[in-house]
Amino acid sequence: IVDLARGRDLAQADLLPLLQAADLVLLGEQHDNPHHHQRRGTLIAQLGPAAVVVAEHLPAGGRVGPGADVRSRLVAAGFDAQAWGWPVHEGLFAPILAAGVPLLGGNAAQALVRQVAREGPSAWPATVRQALEAAPLDAAGQAALDQALSDGHCGQLPAARVPAMRAAQRLRDATMALALLGCGGRPAVLVAGNGHVGLDHGVAQLLQRLRPQAHIVSIGFAEPGAPLQGAPYSLLWVTPAVRRQDPCAGFKLPAVRAQV
Repeated sequence: IVDLARGRDLAQADLLPLLQAADLVLLGEQHDNPHHHQRRGTLIAQLGPAAVVVAEHLPAGGRVGPGADVRSRLVAAGFDAQAWGWPVHEGLFAPILAAGVPLLGGNAAQALVRQVAREGPSAWPATVRQALEAAPLDAAGQAALDQALSDGHCGQLPAARVPAMRAAQRLRDATMALALLGCGGRPAVLVAGNGHVGLDHGVAQLLQRLRPQAHIVSIGFAEPGAPLQGAPYSLLWVTPAVRRQDPCAGFKLPAVRAQV
């Protein structure tokens, strides 16, 4: 665990008081790495029910209810088990729910994401537009987001489609930021992909502008060999890697996509 601002390593035991002192905590992930999910699940469970978790994996407005089966509880709140490759995330959600930590949805509806990816910012809802206009990206942040979108589409994203795809990603980030600000927990914790928790263009960038007085901690999760220089987080937690096929092998650009 690397404190990027100070250039020093932290022990896992150092994290809990750090997060307990924060107002807003953002925990990233590589979606297919169960080590990331297990470490976050254990950490959040230690925060206890005073915390509230907002998840990218659930639609905004949803809340996971009571029950015995973790998967069924998640699905009832809008979780798409097939799309998220269940049980990859079980190591995240099972400890959270077992500890009694409230679990809320934070993501924009897919139909709206697709609409914005076609039409651009004109399709933003009023609340999202207000947040995004209050916290615009600077040139460096926009360049980083555009590069992330290109990388996420294996370099096949036509330049003409970048502005609308950027608008769709900003929609998702703003929806999660607003859900986090409205959830009432302390700390309020977001669990989402690394592309959403960055200080350069993700949810954290929005929170820094919308709540400048808040104490925000953003933790990216990576695998060995990940570059530290310029990583857009407060901390970077490096875990074992997983074996995966080349995600760009046989890649075909979908009609609409806005996820990094």
